[in-house]
Amino acid sequence: MEKNKKLIPGLPTGFEDRWDNKLYLKKKLLRLIEENFIKYGFEPLETPSFEISENIGSFLADDDSNPMSDVFTFNDGEKNITLRYDLSSPLARFVAQNNQQLPLPYKRYAIQNVFRNEKAGNARYREFTQADCDIVGNVNPSQSNAELCNLITSTLINCGLKKDQFVINVSNRKILQGLIQDLKIPDEKQVKVMRAIDKLDKPGFGLKGVEDLLKKERKDKSGAVTKGANLSDDQASQIIDFLKIKELKELKKNFQNSLTLEGIKEIEQLYEILSYGDYSDQVKTNFTIVRGLEYYDGFCVETNLKFKITNNKGKEVDIGSICSGGQYNKLISRFKGVDIPGTGFSIGVDRLLFAILQLGQIEVDSKKPAIICVMDKKYLKNYYEILKILRDNGINSEIFLDSEKNLGKQLNYANKRGCPVAVICGENEFKENTITLKNLLGAKGENNQITIPNENLINEIKKFV
Repeated sequence: MEKNKKLIPGLPTGFEDRWDNKLYLKKKLLRLIEENFIKYGFEPLETPSFEISENIGSFLADDDSNPMSDVFTFNDGEKNITLRYDLSSPLARFVAQNNQQLPLPYKRYAIQNVFRNEKAGNARYREFTQADCDIVGNVNPSQSNAELCNLITSTLINCGLKKDQFVINVSNRKILQGLIQDLKIPDEKQVKVMRAIDKLDKPGFGLKGVEDLLKKERKDKSGAVTKGANLSDDQASQIIDFLKIKELKELKKNFQNSLTLEGIKEIEQLYEILSYGDYSDQVKTNFTIVRGLEYYDGFCVETNLKFKITNNKGKEVDIGSICSGGQYNKLISRFKGVDIPGTGFSIGVDRLLFAILQLGQIEVDSKKPAIICVMDKKYLKNYYEILKILRDNGINSEIFLDSEKNLGKQLNYANKRGCPVAVICGENEFKENTITLKNLLGAKGENNQITIPNENLINEIKKFV
């Protein structure tokens, strides 16, 4: 770097600093989410940020010629290592490595950051927090998937959302895979077909955008071209017709492929189990949901918000699903000697935070500290005695750290911090064994200051903090 050259502070695109009320709210959401996961019987797991690249696999990129283009990969001597892009692939590696020691079914939750080298914007980040729950083992799929749907609903309600503010959409990949079999679409094109359909609800796509991706290519408004699956017109047309179907009855009437019927039956069994609980009305079928990641092979779920969300410029945007996942029977079997099915979901915590901030219906208790002002440095020892009393009684508190500053500057600092109350003691207070408390959050023009006996400090200050 050139001598004396000044750096310009800034962040790479897709990364964000979080602080003050936004961070307090995020921490509250994380606490509420974790409490609910534990209530449902899940236990925690923490895995490293990096995985060996060949273990984590490549499931994100649309570009077959560069399958690791959407992740951050680094050379680590003999092997490449990759920053995890989700929490499912590390789970698969962990279970394969430790399956002899784990209870099966293994119900685990993980709340950690993930990293994706993709285009950012509208609550899409390149580093963000996911909160995952998975059930690994040979279990009744209807029961495990119903448990996940119930947990999603319960968790979002626990986070402050109302039932009419979100919907849980479910489907089953087998339904579409049966159609793909009937259309004789070769294996090498099936992933592109799934990913094309997964983009249906994304801004600027719709049925026309999906149809373009099913055929030769799609050109967006900027002129960028994405290669399609190269299906015939008839194949693409039949898939588009399928995407217009809304009811299970119509599916059963028009499709007789055994795999499709198996998927329909699993959806019906899911609803039967859901009917035993409180949240069945929160779950709706949506056969266009297939999930973009290719390791899903059965049940799929996406949770969407039902209220308007705007970006920083006030423009309404679609931030996509805030909680999604599904069933994967082969993700763990990629590892030698292990064949264990699993199912799970992931909450995009930062995307959920982005949306919830706009509602303003969730209170955040930031627990800002009481501030002890230093009126005269000759009483510094006395101020620290007051500080000890407050902290020993569980009251967040701090002492102003510059005794040379006047009271006005100290109170300006306290107001900027959002401190609820100031403890003010000068020569008169110390002589008379009293303490003055100033309510920093009171309305202007009111009498926001009281002087109390020393022994009443804790009882009185608790009225402000």
